[in-house]
Amino acid sequence: MILFFLHFGYQEAMSCLFPVFIFLSLGLSKLIIIPGLPRYDLLLLLCLGMQVFMVKSGLETRDELKVITVFHLIGLLLELFKTHMGSWSYPEDAYSKLWGVPLYSGFMYASVASYLCQAWRRLGITLIGWPRAIWTVPLGMAIYFNFFTHHYIWDIRWWLILAVFILFWRTRLTFIVNRETYGMPLNLGFFLVGFFIYLAENIATFLGAWQYPDQSAGWQLVHFSKLSSWYLLIIVSFIIVAQLKHVKANQGFRPPASFR
Repeated sequence: MILFFLHFGYQEAMSCLFPVFIFLSLGLSKLIIIPGLPRYDLLLLLCLGMQVFMVKSGLETRDELKVITVFHLIGLLLELFKTHMGSWSYPEDAYSKLWGVPLYSGFMYASVASYLCQAWRRLGITLIGWPRAIWTVPLGMAIYFNFFTHHYIWDIRWWLILAVFILFWRTRLTFIVNRETYGMPLNLGFFLVGFFIYLAENIATFLGAWQYPDQSAGWQLVHFSKLSSWYLLIIVSFIIVAQLKHVKANQGFRPPASFR
């Protein structure tokens, strides 16, 4: 059991390099002030440098970079809309702000994709009983668009969560640790990743990555209801990565993980 946790912890730590780097950058940028270079601009330069390092060092493949870029754009689009609607804000000034959103923010979404791609490859993840694309793709789209449409019509997140449980009820995720294969229900995996992202969000807002309206007078814990948002967002991320790997497998390539 000790070897399991050591090996699993190492692989998870290596998979989290990009997210951890962002947290370190957030912390250091609060302590180190560079005259003439706003903090958000410094964070953008650091994230760009880290992305180049990840690819040049071989820690990320070029295919993974393509996936991460897609997430960067998806996340940036969501950021532009949500800040416009007042869901959260970026109070500090920066040259690299686009309609109130600093461009480094897209890397926070990209870091989630980086983690998924890295963990998938390092842990040899296999999906058993993955539903057909005719079901997963519309569900992923519905979840993503609900982040926008709930400002104008009904918020159907709880119906979407119910749909997730039903659709992936029989889907299992297996992974390899120290040459032994382990597994868990995919729905449990969704919850665990979403929960840890929620914890990371509390750290990020404490370090000033962004600010919710109720934090304008001083930092406080992010409302627990945000866990449902991260739960759904990780599902969108997972569906995109899984479908891309599934498509690549059917084209005759050897993907980082196989489907059964």
